[in-house]
Amino acid sequence: MAQDMTEKELLKMELDQLKKEVKNERQMVSKTGKEIKEYIESMSGEDPLLKGIPEDKNPFKEKGGCTIS
Repeated sequence: MAQDMTEKELLKMELDQLKKEVKNERQMVSKTGKEIKEYIESMSGEDPLLKGIPEDKNPFKEKGGCTIS
C-alpha cells in the first residue's frame, strides 16, 4: 500500500499517526512495571501455558492411534 502513495501522502499519514500518539497518556515505567508484574502473577493460576490443558478439553489431543501390522 505504501508503495503506491506519494511522499506527501506518506508524510500526512505519519503526521496523523503522531498526532494520535501525542494524545496518549504516559505513565512512569516504575509504576506500570509493578502493575504488570502483579497482574501476571495473579493470573498465573489460569494460564494454560503454565498449568497445562486438561486432557478432556484439549482440542489437539490425538483422537485415536494408528497401528501398522
